[in-house]
Amino acid sequence: MPSADQTATKAHDPKPSDPKVLAGFFGLAGAKRWDARLAEIGRRAACGSLAARAAQERHALELTLHRLSSPEAMAGAGAAERQLLSYAREAVRLAEALPAEPRKRLRAQVLSGLTGEANLIPLFHLLRVAALHRARGFEVRFTGLADGTPHDLLITRGDTQAEIVCETVSAEEGRPVLRNDWCAFADGINPDLQTWLAAHPGKYVLKMTLPEGLRRDALDIHVLQRRIMEMLRDRRRQDSAADAMLKLDPLLLAGAQAAIPASALRALFGPEAHLAVAQGGGNILVLAARAGQASDVARAVCRRIEASATRLSGDRPGIMAVFLDDLARQEWRGLRDRMELEGAVRRFLTTPQARRISAVSCASRMEMFGMAAPDAVAGGELRFRNPAQVMPRDPALLSVLASNG
Repeated sequence: MPSADQTATKAHDPKPSDPKVLAGFFGLAGAKRWDARLAEIGRRAACGSLAARAAQERHALELTLHRLSSPEAMAGAGAAERQLLSYAREAVRLAEALPAEPRKRLRAQVLSGLTGEANLIPLFHLLRVAALHRARGFEVRFTGLADGTPHDLLITRGDTQAEIVCETVSAEEGRPVLRNDWCAFADGINPDLQTWLAAHPGKYVLKMTLPEGLRRDALDIHVLQRRIMEMLRDRRRQDSAADAMLKLDPLLLAGAQAAIPASALRALFGPEAHLAVAQGGGNILVLAARAGQASDVARAVCRRIEASATRLSGDRPGIMAVFLDDLARQEWRGLRDRMELEGAVRRFLTTPQARRISAVSCASRMEMFGMAAPDAVAGGELRFRNPAQVMPRDPALLSVLASNG
């Protein structure tokens, strides 16, 4: 049986496009468990509601793998899909290489990603980070699975070693308005908005300022829905209270047609606005909501890094590899262009809590799904070096610890 640190692809290994790869991956969860999970996701994503679209986006990885199980889809797989398949192949090879108990840990990780609101992104992040460093010439051991170490990976080249901790952070952790809450609110009021819109033809935008967000301890969603409908029925232009300020205006958008592209709305209201559209018969009502405070995804990343720093031993160079999930491409670009992420991470790296961390790398679905720059970061990750750590002389380590942001 091959050892757990075996990294070279063998001649008899199936290619990523081999149907056996997906069959083997599905088998890690059990074919019945996989089919049940995909049926569940399919039901949630089937209708045209906001919640359905959110489910499609959150579970895009699982849906893509399931679609590729069709021979026709497999034959037409693009570069990004083949890359995802290569990670699935790595999971299968890893399972074959691990002894029984570590294999149970891997299977538990797969099953965890197929439960509730979870997804397979954390597992594929681990596999992707391993693949990136293998491509850079390192031997990679999955020590977290194989040996139960606090860190996930140990990379080695010659006498050089470094530990890697892989963490997945949902952008929701930094948002005052959670997407699930917004979807529930917008889907719940949509039928009433459709009825109102049919009786009041035109194009409108209902701007909502929510000082405390949609937190259930600060705002009753059902009460807010009733307030909106009462305001619309009474033909009032605005309604203000401490927990929500509402204002109805004409929707002014150059060339607005019966259907407005989501990109146009996003450009008009900005990346942090929560949007929903009621439309029919050429009539449109856009809900555009903002919280009273800006999203702070960068701070959420730093909180996770701080909480996970002790998973590094401090005996070797340590890398914190962070994956930002539930993040739209405009948000990812904004975090980089405004240097919010860089500023927050670099400030954290000056604190005593960062003493075990040599570098922090950050990636998103834009990198995992192979999008082009500027949506994705060249090289597959954004990286920041801890200036308090001695710069290694070994060129191999320099390539994975040096800042590229």
